[in-house]
Order: sequence, then structure tokens, then C-alpha cells
Amino acid sequence: MINVLMIEDDPEFAQILSEYLIKFNIKVTNYEDPYLGLSAGIKNYDLLILDLTLPGMDGLEVCKEIREKYDIPIIISSARSDVNDRVVGLQIGADDYLPKPYDPKEMHARITSLIRRYKKSNETQEEVADTLFKVDDKRHEISYNGTPLTLTPAEYEILEYLIKQHSFSVSREQLVYHCKSLKDKDSKSLDVIIGRLRSKIGDNSKSPKHIFSVRGIGYKLVG
Repeated sequence: MINVLMIEDDPEFAQILSEYLIKFNIKVTNYEDPYLGLSAGIKNYDLLILDLTLPGMDGLEVCKEIREKYDIPIIISSARSDVNDRVVGLQIGADDYLPKPYDPKEMHARITSLIRRYKKSNETQEEVADTLFKVDDKRHEISYNGTPLTLTPAEYEILEYLIKQHSFSVSREQLVYHCKSLKDKDSKSLDVIIGRLRSKIGDNSKSPKHIFSVRGIGYKLVG
């Protein structure tokens, strides 16, 4: 069974979704109070569905706090239609954004797709760690083909994130947000870092083997 944590202050809406998803062996536990949701043992759940308009605490703050502490798939479900909310939500760590109202069938599809993606990503990460790329968190070191790379803090953070999201496209916004050492938060700085990383692993931007540019999105790492 898939266990989903939901933080949603509309109990009727949460009940309708819960009754639909249980038919697919997906159990939803909802908290109307975001503070109770934050203390609900998040690591025991497989996915989070998060509203943005919550009592006492904005959903974007909830998303940011959870992403900083837990590696859990996050779907923002909100009636707020401002494109800035959607952009900020994805920048601070949400994996998907589904505007209300929506058909429960679509939420079901997004849940299964996102969990499958996370599972594949984790399996691939373990496989890659044993072959081309290996991340040593304790030493703050990344090796390529068994050789440690000499990386700046920003290069390390960008490459580490690409490795964790191996074979999946990562937006420029996600990379910039993840890179705490990147002082100049613009796309040109990111492009410079990507260029240096390619050089250090012998990659060619015109015919890459590992770091690929994804038009209109950002980058992805394969190999």
C-alpha cells in the first residue's frame, strides 16, 4: 500500500480524494493544520500532497521546510492560480503542481508516475555510484571513473544534484536553488559551471556523453 500524507484545510475535498485513491491501494492521511502535518512523522510516508492556502502557515513555507529535511515526493495541490506560486513551489523543491479543481483520476496518475520516477531514480543512483560517478558525502568528494574530481563548492553541489536526479531532466531553477554556493543567481553563472564540469569529466557540449542540455528545461546527466 502507498501511504500518502496530505496537508489540506478542506476536509470535504480531502475526503473525496481519499475515498477515490483507496480503491487503488493508496491510503491518504490528511491534516488540516500544517503544524500537525509537519509533526506527523513524514519519513513514514511515500508522498506528500500539499495545499498552499493553509491556516497559520503558507504552504510554500511548509514545502521549503519539508524539502530541506526529507527526500519525499511532493505534489502541490492548490487553487492559487498565480504563476509565481507555481514557479516558486517548483524552485523550492516541489516535484509537481496540480491546480484545483482537478479530476481525482489525474491525481492518481501523477502519484503513481512520481513514485515510479523516485524509485527508478534511487535505483539508478545506486547503480551509477558503483560505476562512473561516486559521491562521498563524508569527504565532500565526487569521483568519476574512480578518479576524484577537483571541484569548487558550486560545481560539487550542481554535479551532486544531477547525479541524484540521474537520467531525469532538471530545470535551471531547481539547479540554481539547490546550489547554495552560487552567489550570482542567474542562468549565465549556471552555464559557466556546467561548462567547467563538462571539461573536468572530458565531456563535449556539442557531442556530450554525460551532461546533456534539455531545450527549454535545463540539464540532465546520463551514463
